[in-house]
Amino acid sequence: MFTGKYTVEEEQQTINQPKFTLNELSLLALAQAEQKLILKGYSPNTLKCYKSELACFLKYFENLDLKNITKDQIESYIYHLISKYKISESRQNGAINAIKFYYEQILGMPREYYDIQRPKKANQLPNTLSIEEVYKLINAPKNLKHRAILTTIYAAGLRMSELLNLRLKDIRSDEGYIFVKGGKGKKDRHTVLSNNLLKLLRNYYKDYKPSYWLFEGQDGGKYSASSVQSIFRGAQKASGANPWSTPHTLRHSFATHLLENGENLRNIQVLLGHESSKTTEIYTHVIG
Repeated sequence: MFTGKYTVEEEQQTINQPKFTLNELSLLALAQAEQKLILKGYSPNTLKCYKSELACFLKYFENLDLKNITKDQIESYIYHLISKYKISESRQNGAINAIKFYYEQILGMPREYYDIQRPKKANQLPNTLSIEEVYKLINAPKNLKHRAILTTIYAAGLRMSELLNLRLKDIRSDEGYIFVKGGKGKKDRHTVLSNNLLKLLRNYYKDYKPSYWLFEGQDGGKYSASSVQSIFRGAQKASGANPWSTPHTLRHSFATHLLENGENLRNIQVLLGHESSKTTEIYTHVIG
């Protein structure tokens, strides 16, 4: 729960906004939202995002009664974020989701009343790398652990959070698969464990001997997302990979390469953990 001062930099990922503190009423509102999010079982990433967005929202309207704020005022606030801080469409949606959660779940306001205008979804295809580009990128790091991290993302088609949550016992070498516990939507699944990846992970284990998490940080806890991002950027620069690529590009490339090699779309959907086949079908447009 929140005590004392809360500054935006504790949670806020967008660095354009200045620091601020919240008054006692806003801190209480934020604490109520955090408690409800935890009780409803929201993921740590969602919890962090909603707390951050609500803090900004509460600061903006801290001198007004939140129950009397209109839909137009909320949309004006979103416009303020867009015009002043040039926030992305993703963050626009994050802010809207957090605000709607507060009004519907904390204040008990009607859902339809806060049907806030959202950015039009761009019809963009996933960015991918060729097999040759992936090979150069994942083999660019000299550090064995770093190579293992990048290779696991690609060879198993993992999301960043799924990689960081892998435990030693999730590598089912006897059965030939990786167990992904609590992926997106808190759904468990199996994904592929190739012989090459298994060999690399065994070499990594011999050198690093992690005790619980497959990839441990210096304190023995989970590896951090920022560290993976740093590893990727270094490999990206060293390999000459396209600058728009991200760790998630490796997951997109995994799916695209499977499809190019004739893998069944339904099987790819299962490996990726997509709830809807329509999400997976977008890769058919990537390969034409």
